[in-house]
Amino acid sequence: MAEVIGVAVVGMGWMGQAHSRAYLRVPDLFHDEGVVAHLAVVADPVPARRDEAVARFGFQRAVADWRDAISQPDVRIVVVSTPNAQHAEVAVAAARAGKHVFCEKPVGRTVTETQAIATAVREAGVQGGVGFNYRWAPMVQYAARLVADGHLGAITHYRSRFFSMYGSDPMSQLSWRFEQEAAGLGVLGDLMPHVADMARFLLGPIARVSATVETHITDRPLPVPGRGTHFTRGRPGDPTGPVTNEDDATVPVQFSSGVRGVLDTSRVIFGPKCEFGFEVYGTHGAVRWGFERMNELEVYLPDQEGDPARVAARDGFVRLTSSPDHAPHGRFNPAAATGLGYDDLKTIEAAAFLKRVTTGTGPGPTLEDAVAAARVAAAADRAASLGGWQEV
Repeated sequence: MAEVIGVAVVGMGWMGQAHSRAYLRVPDLFHDEGVVAHLAVVADPVPARRDEAVARFGFQRAVADWRDAISQPDVRIVVVSTPNAQHAEVAVAAARAGKHVFCEKPVGRTVTETQAIATAVREAGVQGGVGFNYRWAPMVQYAARLVADGHLGAITHYRSRFFSMYGSDPMSQLSWRFEQEAAGLGVLGDLMPHVADMARFLLGPIARVSATVETHITDRPLPVPGRGTHFTRGRPGDPTGPVTNEDDATVPVQFSSGVRGVLDTSRVIFGPKCEFGFEVYGTHGAVRWGFERMNELEVYLPDQEGDPARVAARDGFVRLTSSPDHAPHGRFNPAAATGLGYDDLKTIEAAAFLKRVTTGTGPGPTLEDAVAAARVAAAADRAASLGGWQEV
């Protein structure tokens, strides 16, 4: 019989909804893992969102105060999907209450907050996880194996970027993501954690960084509380407020291995919708991946032996498509090139965390990975202010 794990979701914005859908899908898609998530309680201060969560996802009950959620005896996992400013208070309290903690990124607004959460989880002897969900794309997992197994040879260059135009419209409302007090850093806190974590996942620790940052849109329409997200557009004539964190960050890095690369992020660039991707170059080959075409991987592995004409014919990138050969694609469908999507990555993420909760082991990303990503962002912030290279 499957073990039933009670889950509380704190914060029912679009990310809280994504987590709720993910846990509902685990018993079907990961039916052989012997674990079932029960949506025990949702916590959100907005009554309409609480009511919608119960109606849509089947939460057993809904509360306004997150403290009432983490105190429930049938709750073993607390998912923290609130605005950034609340992460530390909720996550630390949940860990001290003996609950396993899954926190959306950035886990803390600063390294200090992030470390405090990781420390609370470690001292409580519970599991901690973070929403670096792009790691779970089957073709990313395959790329990581190619790198780890040495198929690319010695790695020489790394390039990664996360370009999103959600802030490119000057009328996009001044959500908490654009305010340093509420969010912490701008793209260094919002997008760079994904980029830094992916870089570490593929190539190992980052030793030092340099950086340039810029804020292009300095004022935005003030939001109406409880209405919309950071994708919502303000209206002409709405009062405005100042943007207090950065829109762009370009971060040259050096890995502990000596490999150099560039991590690039922007929320105001015009054109890319959600262009998160990476390129890894080695002495024997290369791979390229991007989230907008997440079910594909470009691979360059030329055969240096044999007839020169045959070598020349194969001397270029080959486009591979995700298939049941690239786990866990086969859990979602049995056909090659029948692609997975964003919510599928959240489902894989939820299943992996449930497994760690029940067995105590399994792959990350963990809250220690979140601390490492936060240190990269903080070092980049220092480098942008002080100049030169900064140690991570």
